[in-house]
Amino acid sequence: MGFLSKYSSQILGVTRIVAGLLFLEHGTMKILGFPPGMHPPLMSMAGAAGVIEIVAGTLIVLGLFSRCAAFIASGEMAFAYFLGHFPRAFFPAQNGGDAATLFCFLFLYLASAGPGSFAVNSK
Repeated sequence: MGFLSKYSSQILGVTRIVAGLLFLEHGTMKILGFPPGMHPPLMSMAGAAGVIEIVAGTLIVLGLFSRCAAFIASGEMAFAYFLGHFPRAFFPAQNGGDAATLFCFLFLYLASAGPGSFAVNSK
């Protein structure tokens, strides 16, 4: 699929924006209660995760300090997987950790590859 090579920066930028919006949605669900879902106390581990998801998700969407934000988000997802999902079962499809695993590695990739197109800054 060599014809897509010339669009790699734009595809990376769109991937960053979509992943950031999905991550941001998890944070707003925890902290703001929108969309309706879990609403943990702010001073809990899930509340702290919600704050990280809102801040990092916003920075990733904007492409502002996105490498640092993506690295922190990747670490949060690894932490969430091993504390919240892995104890339930070994395989992500069984323990509900599919999204955490994908987010972890997608954000690790974004931390190394950079923001792509449509970023406030390109560092």
